[in-house]
Amino acid sequence: MQNNLLVKEFSTPFKSAPFSKINNQDFIPAIEKLIQESETQIKAIEENLQLPTFSNTIEALEKIGLQLDRVTSILFNLNSAQTNEEIQEITQNASKILTKFSSDVSLNTVIFNKVKSVYGTLDNLILDEEQKILLEKTYKGFKRNGADLQEDKKNRLREIDLKLSQLGLIFGKNVLDETNRFFIQIEEEKELVGLPSYAIEAAKEEANQRELKGWVFTLQIPSYLPFMKFSANRELREKMSIAFGSKAFYNNEKDNQQNILEIVGLKKERANLLGYNSYAQFVLEERMVKEPAAVFSFLEELLQKSLPAAKKEIEELKAIGLEEGILDIKSWDHAYLSEKLKEKKLAFSDEQIKPYFKLENVLNGAFEIANRLFGISFIERKDIEVYHSDVWVYEVLDENKEHLSLLYTDFFPRKEKRAGAWMTSFKNQSNYGLNTSERPHISIVCNFTKPTESNPSLLTFDEVTTLFHEFGHALHGMLANTKYKSLSGTSVLWDFVELPSQFMENFCYEKEALSLFAKHYQTAEVLPEELIEKIIISKKFMSGYQTLRQISFSMLDMAWYNSDISLVKNVSEFEQEVLQPTQLYPFVEGTNMSCSFSHIFQGGYAAGYYSYKWAEVLDADAFEAFKEKGIFNKEIAIKFKDTILSMGGTRQPMDLYLAFRGKKPNVTPLLKRAGLIN
Repeated sequence: MQNNLLVKEFSTPFKSAPFSKINNQDFIPAIEKLIQESETQIKAIEENLQLPTFSNTIEALEKIGLQLDRVTSILFNLNSAQTNEEIQEITQNASKILTKFSSDVSLNTVIFNKVKSVYGTLDNLILDEEQKILLEKTYKGFKRNGADLQEDKKNRLREIDLKLSQLGLIFGKNVLDETNRFFIQIEEEKELVGLPSYAIEAAKEEANQRELKGWVFTLQIPSYLPFMKFSANRELREKMSIAFGSKAFYNNEKDNQQNILEIVGLKKERANLLGYNSYAQFVLEERMVKEPAAVFSFLEELLQKSLPAAKKEIEELKAIGLEEGILDIKSWDHAYLSEKLKEKKLAFSDEQIKPYFKLENVLNGAFEIANRLFGISFIERKDIEVYHSDVWVYEVLDENKEHLSLLYTDFFPRKEKRAGAWMTSFKNQSNYGLNTSERPHISIVCNFTKPTESNPSLLTFDEVTTLFHEFGHALHGMLANTKYKSLSGTSVLWDFVELPSQFMENFCYEKEALSLFAKHYQTAEVLPEELIEKIIISKKFMSGYQTLRQISFSMLDMAWYNSDISLVKNVSEFEQEVLQPTQLYPFVEGTNMSCSFSHIFQGGYAAGYYSYKWAEVLDADAFEAFKEKGIFNKEIAIKFKDTILSMGGTRQPMDLYLAFRGKKPNVTPLLKRAGLIN
């Protein structure tokens, strides 16, 4: 244990993770050792004979396990971005150990009684707002994790939490394995008709790596999406679409149907044990939207606004389909015909603008916008270790050129990396006092178009907005300035967390912002003004359909976590029934969304997927303030930073929003932005 570098602070620049020196076999011993140290600290709180106070109980609990947090964040982040069978097995074992420890703490009657004692004197304590929030969060955390339950129910809660921790990891592993399993090999060049040169070149490199002839297309998004958008081969589009839609739904050892039923059933049982009717009710108690009924009402309002527009858009696609010889359009025709319609209506396609979005330029554009808004700057650091050669690291400096954060960026797909895009952290921010300030280490992970032998990484516009989205989350983490780690950065109510990320997407549609980074990768020519105008107009293109699609995901999520799961016998039939009001294409036999819906079965979005649309209301309304005074207006930007980005969860979200905007958010800017109302 003495040689296990994971058990103590890292002696590296900014205490960054020393990836090359980490032995995978050290994770479990380190976690066990650090848990022992944490248990000793908890014991000291238990045995303290002094009257429980905010300092000796609440703050003492908050300071436990800083190094444990670091080690587990490294392990779980590697399991997401650079995994293998060894890491997966270690993560499974670590999850069991950590879940037991978490249960031991949250179900500790002695500690809870001390917390309850402090909480009972809240009105008489002299605390600042952040301290009050921490006290309330700590008390609710114990209550919502079963500290008040009888012993038999506590034991059942332990069993449930342990099983859920394992099921989530298994669900994610199955989705990753299924994503990597499928590919299409094309050997005849005539079957490549319609595909852009960059997609063909990437497919050739994929085939070479697999030592196969011809071209290989996979279910990784940078390969899958261009194929679905541009391939003129309808038969192969159908094959790709069905493979994508049937991940982990094959009635084999990777099938997630039983995992879903177990996850949903256990979460409902957990909620019932704690006195809630459903898991959705349990979750939403700690959200801006407080009740399932309010979520359904919100989704219904958006459905009524978007459904007529979506139906009209599908009729336009049908007309284009007839021109293409497609008499009965199906879901695998949607992206292909949408691209044709965009070219016809806007004389505009992704292919025209892709050369202007070289990855490095887009990233530097995000950095420049952050500098103009918040005064921060980014310096690449080659002396900080990374877990893969694709990862770039930047030191982030504040307006006074003082160290603010580290930012890791990991942009390209690998078979060891799960699909999608996300922001995470390797080290939390906290500021407990003099000489105890910890600055965060933030990471954004994506799966973008890779560079080829002849071209750099050129992003689709969707990838550009994804980068800005995750960068918005990163800003929330990097600019955090709270005392307590559990209230820092993105540690906010779940339906508020998407505000900074979706707010940053707005800059991708602003001429003044695009001119900073949208430059041709060969000539450095700035994106022509007519193309910028078309990008701005394109935000409303197919917006009814896109809104309806997000509503359908949200409705499926809410249905899983707000229904009587005992009545659900068939995952596919349940999903079809829920999605029927939002479906504009015929159901495709053999496909299922739920079985690869990692957000709600592996990630933290269970009964919370609606938050993407909820946060769009907030971000559209918030960006109006910038549109009114200038998108780089320093006064508004600093106010946004000081009231939203740096505050984390130290206030109630609506209080933070009111402090920034001076009024409650209005849905009108979102509906106008999407073209759903005039």
